[in-house]
Amino acid sequence: MSEFWSAIILGIVEGLTEFLPVSSTGHMILTGHLLGFTGEKAKTFEIVVQLGAVLAVLVLYWRRFIGFLNFKESLNFRSRGKVNLFHMALAMVPAVVVGLAIHSWVKEHLFGPATVLISLVVGGILIIIADKSRIRITAENMDDISYKQAFGIGLFQCLALWPGFSRSGSTISGGMLLGASQKAAAEFTFLVSVPVMFGATGLDLYKSRDLLSMDDLGIFIAGLVVSFVVAMVAVVTFLNVIKRLSLSWFAYYRFVLAAVFYVILFL
Repeated sequence: MSEFWSAIILGIVEGLTEFLPVSSTGHMILTGHLLGFTGEKAKTFEIVVQLGAVLAVLVLYWRRFIGFLNFKESLNFRSRGKVNLFHMALAMVPAVVVGLAIHSWVKEHLFGPATVLISLVVGGILIIIADKSRIRITAENMDDISYKQAFGIGLFQCLALWPGFSRSGSTISGGMLLGASQKAAAEFTFLVSVPVMFGATGLDLYKSRDLLSMDDLGIFIAGLVVSFVVAMVAVVTFLNVIKRLSLSWFAYYRFVLAAVFYVILFL
């Protein structure tokens, strides 16, 4: 299959899975192996195409991000009743620090089908633990999230550096274990994903600059645009579904997916 059509398929996969607790990167790595789209360029594509899905969140929550530009209010550390830039910074710092420290190691050792299958299972177990826990909810809505909870969610986000673990899976689960409702944790995850993914994409493009050429621009743009459109629909749908669906169902899906791909790729 041509790289262009592989990029389209992977863009669809990314848009559908980026904000579900099932790991978009894991899905793209496994799908890429089925399509024969592998190698260093494919690894960079799998990072960059996520930007399309993140742009969808930027569009859907544009009023919230415009509000962050009110720095006086956003950086009022004593502010209560509204998520502000300090919440965002606390949630971002752990993943940024750890990501910068181990970025090259992760890309070299963890971007493979075997490690993804393991993380799908381990991440699924975390989701079930969070879903079955009976932690008292102290943040029913996103704006109820405290600074302490925001930092804790940021620590859980570090788990997402392992491809297949899922950013949304780790942060939603972490938020629930820290006392946030499923919906509050999900919406906060969406917001935090924007600056984190912009930074990750920029870093990966810079480090991979010698591996790419203008000939690659077409497939990168195609994948990005497709993931943006699909993610716009997926985010709205997920927020409606998550009100009625237990998070554990996503864990069961992860277990089945890991089993199916284990049979396809290793037996």
